Amino acid sequence: MTLEASAPATSSRRSQRLAGVRSGELGSVHSWELVTAVDGPGTRLTVFLAGCPLRCLYCHNPDMLEMKDGEPVTAEQILARVRRYLPVFRATGGGLTLSGGEVLMQPAFAARLLRGAKELGVHTALDTSGFLGANVTDRMLADTDLVLLDVKSGDPDTYRRVTGGELAPTLAFGRRLARAGLAGAHAPEVWARFVLVPDLTDDADNVERVAAYVAELNEIRPGTVTRVEVLPFHQMGRYKWAALGRTYELEATQPPSAELTERVRNQFRAHGLRTY
Repeated sequence: MTLEASAPATSSRRSQRLAGVRSGELGSVHSWELVTAVDGPGTRLTVFLAGCPLRCLYCHNPDMLEMKDGEPVTAEQILARVRRYLPVFRATGGGLTLSGGEVLMQPAFAARLLRGAKELGVHTALDTSGFLGANVTDRMLADTDLVLLDVKSGDPDTYRRVTGGELAPTLAFGRRLARAGLAGAHAPEVWARFVLVPDLTDDADNVERVAAYVAELNEIRPGTVTRVEVLPFHQMGRYKWAALGRTYELEATQPPSAELTERVRNQFRAHGLRTY
């Protein structure tokens, strides 16, 4: 085949791929795994979508920050796996969790997966920073049973230092989740998550701001946040940074002590939040 003949074929394939991305039938997926007691209730099929707009200093998945870090996968391929595990989900109260990277980098694909899962009667969860919460449609919220909302900081300057991004979009998304059920419509349950990093996010005032914000969501709509998870920083992703040839700024940071972790959890509990 000549170059002249192959060019139209390549262009056609590219056009078909873009059409699939726009429709949500095709996405960039880094990996998936079947896990229990992580990323939501019961046994979950957690799908990691590639791409993230933030650059968290402690990111343990730096190998999926770009869309090109994933492989093209159709929504039907993922939903076929969901069907395969239906008996497991029903027995354990589990379901499908979309994670990343940042799942909301691919909103059309996420929406297609959520809709397909709900058509199968499967519990659905979104694991997100909320930074791209504006990409979530009302239809997506209606198809989501649980949002794992990662509130990385309560102080805008600290948030910027941790992620390179702005805090405001996350706060706005959380408040939208709280208001979603005020008119009697379906609203996702929220589990708030906070990564505790010594000398980065552990300042008592920063933690207090996060706790007060999470408590505010329950003031907007009682029962919005049913669980808070304080996640101690770890070094398990450090080898990925080295393998990618990237500088890991938290090389010398140690995991928080049990005493510090309990202090932070107690700050959340003081606001009446069920905290782990």
